[in-house]
Amino acid sequence: MRESTLLRWTALILVSATMFFGYMFVDVLSPLQTLLQQQKGWTPEVYGTFASSEYFLNVFVLFLFFAGIILDKMGIRFTGLLSCTLMIIGAAIKLYAISSYFVEGGAVYDFLNSFVPSFPASAKLASIGFAIFGCGIEMAGITVSKTIVKWFTGKEMALAMGIEMAIARLGVFAVFRLSPYVANLGTPDIVRPVAVCGILLCVGLLSFFVYSLMDKKLNSQDKTIQLEDDEEFEEPFKFSDLTKLISNKVYLIVAGLCVLYYAAIFPFQKFATSMLENNLGLDTTDAADLFSYFPIGAVVLTPILGWFLDTRGKGATMLIIGSVLVFVCHLTFALYPFQSGDPTSLFVAYAAILLLGVSFSLVPAALWPSVPHLVAPAYLGSAYSIVFLVQNFGLWLFPILIGFVLEKTNPIAILNANDGVYDYTYAMLVFASCGIFAGLLGIWLKREDSKHGYGLEEPNVKK
Repeated sequence: MRESTLLRWTALILVSATMFFGYMFVDVLSPLQTLLQQQKGWTPEVYGTFASSEYFLNVFVLFLFFAGIILDKMGIRFTGLLSCTLMIIGAAIKLYAISSYFVEGGAVYDFLNSFVPSFPASAKLASIGFAIFGCGIEMAGITVSKTIVKWFTGKEMALAMGIEMAIARLGVFAVFRLSPYVANLGTPDIVRPVAVCGILLCVGLLSFFVYSLMDKKLNSQDKTIQLEDDEEFEEPFKFSDLTKLISNKVYLIVAGLCVLYYAAIFPFQKFATSMLENNLGLDTTDAADLFSYFPIGAVVLTPILGWFLDTRGKGATMLIIGSVLVFVCHLTFALYPFQSGDPTSLFVAYAAILLLGVSFSLVPAALWPSVPHLVAPAYLGSAYSIVFLVQNFGLWLFPILIGFVLEKTNPIAILNANDGVYDYTYAMLVFASCGIFAGLLGIWLKREDSKHGYGLEEPNVKK
């Protein structure tokens, strides 16, 4: 089946659809930070803590570590369907938490409100749901990565990964357009867009179920890959393999670069709409529309760069350039003297967002296809899971850090929740610093590759 171009790319589209709807739900509340503060009383620090909760169980309960082991031991079908189920359960809890049904007087509400009353009960329950959802979406991410390696090894692997990421990024574009529009239909309401994206998660589960039928057929044909259930593994996973990962210096450099780079991307998405509202004096819908162009650069360029990586190589170089570009973008938002209603300021904002999109095509296109160069196939799932685990630590920490920085540098805005203006200078400098350190790790990685020949600068397609 892998030799069939149609079936190979059909499998990719099915698993990519699951990630598309998952990424929509990840950021469904990101354009609505101001509305959350007005309707639910969530300050930036509360919102930052909620945003970080997506990664809490992955980091502190080591769920992603176990997710990789589950993937290597139980296989793609079981792990993928489990991840979709966790996403839907977490989404349902989050939806209930912000709905009118979760009110004072209920047993769960009163219990949650009995400790740390300054942190709203709705945010506490929503954080619990988001943490469960986060387990599902990250488990789905490593499952899809291993799925692509399974179908595209020796073929257009980087291109396939690039297209999968492009489709997932379209979910970000869609939700930044859809969420404010749906929320403002009639009386402004944050519940409506969350409910719509929750329904779409069920469509994603159905999409992965259809893929599972293809995966089962493929496993019945191919006896040389790592199989599931009662079939024999050519090279079975062993727990001792994990020591090979944590002692692999180049693999750890990739993991460090991953956590620093993505800390400057996904946490920024949570605050980008509010930042643009304050820097440019835009309303929520216009600010969300402006930021929605961020993933467009990634959507257009990531498949092209994947093709380039497959045929020409230069993966380590792409990591360095992408890290520098993210630094330039965030430094622009930190230091440029933006003025409300100024066409030049609007142009600079658009240019910086599109530059960030170019960066977000360079780094992921090169990062994820580099992992199979560094580890054996038998523990590839665990290798991806540990990278995601380290990444999740940064994604958990940085929303809390940015919320803290905003509160400490904007005390007057916190007191005037409905009309306060936030200064994002220091917050954006924190994001910019991540780009610098990621770039330094990229340079180190390129030096190691040139010394030891890991193949990071070489094309993936073997002639």
